[in-house]
Amino acid sequence: MLFVDGVGMGTPDPAVNPLFAARLPVLRSLMGGMPSLKQRTLSSAKGMVLPLDATLGVKGLPQSGTGQASLFAGINGPRRAGHHFGPHPPAVLRPAIERRNIFRQVMEAGMSPCFANAFPERFFEYVRLHKFRLSMTTLSCTLSGLPLLQENDLRVGKALSADLTGEGWKGLCTEEIPVISPAESGRRLAALAAEHNFTLFEYWKTDFAGHSQQMADAVLTLERLDEMLGGVLEAIDLHSALIVLTSDHGNIEDLSVRTHTRNPVPLMLCGSGFQKAAARIASRSRPNLAHVTPLLMDCMKG
Repeated sequence: MLFVDGVGMGTPDPAVNPLFAARLPVLRSLMGGMPSLKQRTLSSAKGMVLPLDATLGVKGLPQSGTGQASLFAGINGPRRAGHHFGPHPPAVLRPAIERRNIFRQVMEAGMSPCFANAFPERFFEYVRLHKFRLSMTTLSCTLSGLPLLQENDLRVGKALSADLTGEGWKGLCTEEIPVISPAESGRRLAALAAEHNFTLFEYWKTDFAGHSQQMADAVLTLERLDEMLGGVLEAIDLHSALIVLTSDHGNIEDLSVRTHTRNPVPLMLCGSGFQKAAARIASRSRPNLAHVTPLLMDCMKG
């Protein structure tokens, strides 16, 4: 699973939407084009993309905390919290997150999960001081007893850098982390996926690029993601693996505003059983973020 923060379906205008300005051959080939508010569902022989409601029926702009709680725990986060909240999940959702987050569900089903992102030592110091202000993914791992990957895991190729290349690790550790290409990062992710039943990688630079409103940065951020996905496809067995790409709220698709958007987010499916998975989602009366974890669990359990 590729979780790409802050990516919605916007207007097909390259002047404001970097998804239509960037060169994204891998994504376009898998989805049969680029989804937008004008064409929300697309398909190819390789995959399919459908829209997911990120508002979950709650007024206001979707936020990461409640959106990711919905996505990774299968609950209506903003409805339970009473409003959209972020960047971290609100305390009121913590009991549900502890019981129902996808890492715990995978482990309780007797399967192996992996959160592929590596974290520097200073992050673990932050956790010790601010344990209630974690992102949904790191909080889920912490509550489920799933260890977060560290610098050495990244160094030996058993983890990924959040920026795909490792450039962001400069100054974060005593020994320099080798810089690699996004494609190599994708091949590493495919290798991790081959060793686990569920593997998640979180790419948050898309949300940062959306808030920056800088087209060049947004295009580069998306093109690196596309190159990374190409690396995944080079190394993964699509006869046995299902690739899922989705987001928690819109942002980068409309650089005319600095805020998040209320736009639907894409759910891209390709590989083993993608047609069946897409049909399950499409059968919902209004597919939304809370439907993703139940779908993934059903797929893993067969």
